[in-house]
Amino acid sequence: MKNGKAYLTLQNGKQFVGTRFGADGEVIGELVFTTGMTGYVETLTDPSYFGQIVTQTFPLIGNYGVTPDSESKKPWVSAYVVREKCDAPSNFRCEKTLDEYLSSNGIVGVYGIDTRELTKIVREAGVMNASITSKPIKNFEEVCNYSIKNAVDSVTCREVEYFGKPKGLKVAVWDFGAKDNITRELVKRGCYCIKVPSFYTAEQILELKPDGLMLTNGPGDPAENVRIIENIKKLAGKLPIFGICLGHQLFALAMGGKTKKMKYGHRGANQPVKNIETGRVYISSQNHGYEVLSSSLQDVGELSYVNANDNTCEGFNYPKLNAFTVQFHPEACGGPRDAAFLFDKFIKNIKDGKYHA
Repeated sequence: MKNGKAYLTLQNGKQFVGTRFGADGEVIGELVFTTGMTGYVETLTDPSYFGQIVTQTFPLIGNYGVTPDSESKKPWVSAYVVREKCDAPSNFRCEKTLDEYLSSNGIVGVYGIDTRELTKIVREAGVMNASITSKPIKNFEEVCNYSIKNAVDSVTCREVEYFGKPKGLKVAVWDFGAKDNITRELVKRGCYCIKVPSFYTAEQILELKPDGLMLTNGPGDPAENVRIIENIKKLAGKLPIFGICLGHQLFALAMGGKTKKMKYGHRGANQPVKNIETGRVYISSQNHGYEVLSSSLQDVGELSYVNANDNTCEGFNYPKLNAFTVQFHPEACGGPRDAAFLFDKFIKNIKDGKYHA
């Protein structure tokens, strides 16, 4: 019931009581937090959040309403948790309130939760499952047994989509849950993007005769995508490749590398990444719960970026294959644009491979 009491219960038994907004319903999901002060519309519509209950650490959300800044056709979060929601947004681009947006898209929201305490629990104990219910729960079995399944297949496009002018460099954008700004950044640089579903095969992609291949971001455990990984193996070295986030992880697995689930991941717009070669630090937008173990790839490429906070792998170069991948989001939205130059690097790799093969 709208404005009724909501119980947010963690699988460790800790319970928070808040107030409902958005859509009615009861939800189980993987509880994560994101630190962005702005960009909540982009967060809600990022397919990488599929299956997750997202908590915003910034205390006031919704103050500029819902603006036309979506990163996909709809919100993908399982539920949304905030400390305080704003019902009187002020922005000339505002189309509706956050409450109205969640209601119209069937997303359960909870406000009045102590998100600072909730975030501290996740940071100390690690990501865990949670439920949102109208009454306190006593049986935690269903919550504990929840896991995100078939994530990529659930969020990918169902048919081929085209962006840009056909005369540009042709880039196949393999959609594992792509944010729209990836294609926008490529089109801005004169590319003709052909977005294909995750279930496309290597042979189908090669039939398009692309000049380059983009492996996009997306949700879930990268190791679950066995078929995609096998198809990436067939494509490696046959055309220039750029991988972002999940695409970074999938390419690493295709090269024989390993990934593991992080304690609470990197989600926000303020993650510092260090270029190994130059020592320069860039501030990046990130959204991932798994990391590539760079030690598992020493024989096939070069570590290019590390996270300045925890030294985890943030990028890898594969010079012999004309491929490179990054864990962070150079397309930003929301977030800083420090790393947008990586799209230019990809374009250069395509042109070098096309004209100087």
